[in-house]
Amino acid sequence: MKRKDFLRKGILGATALGWSGAAAGKTDRPELEQVGFEHIPKMEKEHTMQKVIHRANSRGHANHGWLDTHHTFSFANYRNPERMHFGALRVLNDDHVAAGRGFGMHPHDNMEIVSIPLEGNLEHRDNMGNRTVIRQGDVQIMSAGTGVFHSEMNQQADADVKFLQIWVFPKKRNITPRYDQATFQADDRRNVIQTVVSPENVNDGGIDINQDAYFSLTKLDAANAVEYKVRQPGNGVYAFILSGSVDIANETLDRRDGIGVWDTEALEIKGISDAEVLLMEVPMKI
Repeated sequence: MKRKDFLRKGILGATALGWSGAAAGKTDRPELEQVGFEHIPKMEKEHTMQKVIHRANSRGHANHGWLDTHHTFSFANYRNPERMHFGALRVLNDDHVAAGRGFGMHPHDNMEIVSIPLEGNLEHRDNMGNRTVIRQGDVQIMSAGTGVFHSEMNQQADADVKFLQIWVFPKKRNITPRYDQATFQADDRRNVIQTVVSPENVNDGGIDINQDAYFSLTKLDAANAVEYKVRQPGNGVYAFILSGSVDIANETLDRRDGIGVWDTEALEIKGISDAEVLLMEVPMKI
């Protein structure tokens, strides 16, 4: 599929799934069914940890030549009513972009867009005047707000760039668009929790997101464990395994598996092998 056709279908697909695209001129997001947790009956007297597991091989997949991508949640041509979102977490795409190729200028509005490079160099441009390059160890966030155009291109001429593209529904709509990025050292997450994204006015080293959400990374040595404490009541945590094998909520999870956990105040992540995990804490009701 040509890039311009992919972008058109991706934008239209996202609009159909609850994102109001700037190109479509929509300003109101429709009410969304809370797939992944609200379908479980409420417990009146006692809450126990709830979980949903998404194995790596169950994700949506598309290979457009210039882009080889896996979708944890419904996106573009991948439609799965059981995989619309996890609370405020709307998109988790595992993208491989061919050398010299990428996503040309296209619009977004009212979405928090986080990019995390895993390999290679990704060049960002937008109509706010930003032109930057992000690399492994960096985290980028763009608050689309009232509307923004941007591109994300593989800066390299001889290798793929691999990165996670993550969308989160915003807390406040129609804010002034903004952009930020920061570099985080891998040694600072070895066998501990390293916060990389956090709400505005929370001074914990994370870059700001327009939502009551926290993204963290941990790099575990085999047989080591860390405890993640949920930062805000009512939030859930979606863990995505970047490498290795771990045990979370009595489940063995391998590379690119995901697990969403809610109705808990904390969860333990145990390294079965050396492993790296991305933790995304988000509100479960939006």
